[in-house]
Amino acid sequence: MTKVLAVGQYSDIDLKALNADFGAPPLEDLARIADLPESDRAQVTALAYKGHHALDGAVMDLLPGLKLIANFGVGYDAINIADASARGITVTNTPNVLNDDVADLAVALLVMEQRKLTASEQWMRDGRWPTEGAYPLARKMSGRKVGVLGMGRIGREIADRLAAFKCEIHYQSRSRKDAPDGWTYHADPVALAGAVDDLVIAVVGGPETVGFVSAEVIEALGPDGIIVNIARGTVIDEPALLDALESGRLRGAGLDVFLNEPDIDPRFLALPNVTVLPHVGSATAETRAAMGDLQRQNIHAHLQGQALVTPVN
Repeated sequence: MTKVLAVGQYSDIDLKALNADFGAPPLEDLARIADLPESDRAQVTALAYKGHHALDGAVMDLLPGLKLIANFGVGYDAINIADASARGITVTNTPNVLNDDVADLAVALLVMEQRKLTASEQWMRDGRWPTEGAYPLARKMSGRKVGVLGMGRIGREIADRLAAFKCEIHYQSRSRKDAPDGWTYHADPVALAGAVDDLVIAVVGGPETVGFVSAEVIEALGPDGIIVNIARGTVIDEPALLDALESGRLRGAGLDVFLNEPDIDPRFLALPNVTVLPHVGSATAETRAAMGDLQRQNIHAHLQGQALVTPVN
């Protein structure tokens, strides 16, 4: 057994790299760790993890020599950081390399839903253009007031792109940011939603943000609003969101993340005013390669006794 164990649904390229660099045996999911012989588990000091299933102290205790959990992804809400810290385990993630892809997708979702691009394409593919005429008018994207909920690295990239669409930028974050003149800070999500036309969610996942976009926030946005979520499904009160979409109290949504992925609530698929994507925010060949490379950089640093590249605790 090697010092490095890889758990998750990795691409063939990443699996080959993990094997070439560390001889890391791959496991499909965390439950498989318990099946390994105790002597093999005792040798593992680094865990390369890619997944959304809970990685808590009970799992960590199966690897008594574990000192590093190198997460594939910027979001690490599946990993219990308190449990890791209590056991002297450092967690790393892969930030920054995916900012552009996720920000691009957030803006694309907003444009798709404003201009009804998926529905109008289907209108054409169904042969309705020559028989029924032009597709009904959509809404203008440029110039709307857009709120960015969470002005971290990705939130800032989203806001910069929306500014290029001549949008009026509002934001909410834990504190005011060094933002361009004209960008408006709001102290809480309800105030932000009440001041804008559309809302883009870019906060981190985890216990602190569960239900952060509440029924009150959705109500404050109003019936002309669109919500875009590229953060985590846990951030939105999904039943409240679905009720608002079905009743017309919210005009639309563009969603890349959901509760209980990939088994999402079927109500979403029945709605004509929602653009849905299967969690593809960072899903480009270039970015996934960069994420895998950064994950492996952290493991190399650990094995060589060097400072970790992107620690989170």
